[in-house]
Amino acid sequence: MSDPVKIESVEALSHAWARLDRYVISYRRRDGRRERLVREVHDHGHGAAVLPFDPERHTVLLVRQFRLPAYLFDGDGHIIEACAGLLDGNDPADCARREAEEELGFAVRNLRRMASVYSTPGAVTERLTLFLADYSPADRQGDGGGHAHEGEDIEVLELPLDDARRLARDGGIVDAKTVLLLMYLERERGLPPL
Repeated sequence: MSDPVKIESVEALSHAWARLDRYVISYRRRDGRRERLVREVHDHGHGAAVLPFDPERHTVLLVRQFRLPAYLFDGDGHIIEACAGLLDGNDPADCARREAEEELGFAVRNLRRMASVYSTPGAVTERLTLFLADYSPADRQGDGGGHAHEGEDIEVLELPLDDARRLARDGGIVDAKTVLLLMYLERERGLPPL
């Protein structure tokens, strides 16, 4: 039996901030026929995201930052989302902790892995590991906001959990990883959907 997928060629379109390659492949369909496809694949590595929750005050920490693709589609580009970052060869849990300190200014506790998902498997190689964590005001390590030398300009948001849930329900939070993490937190806390 032949390989289900044969890579016929790969053409580098861009290897600037991330890799963008054009693949020509043939793959075996369910009916046994082979089909030829041409697809562009975006690869910037895998990542981790964390949603910290304060169980005493029922608040969550989120970030708001500019995202060019959202700007091109919606016109504003400022997205409310869970803090996240690329693994850069690190363990996903270590990445989540590092990003919480850099972006949010908090050390997180009781890190819990919820899932590892492809956000856009039709075009992007990134697999994102999602975590919930706990925090309190005593866990503050700094101001957060990310690193300016990396082009980050991050606003830290501390919101009541119910406000964040309403934003997700009403379209104020449109980032998929954040919506998923809020749903995982709802389930963990035994909360009915809003």
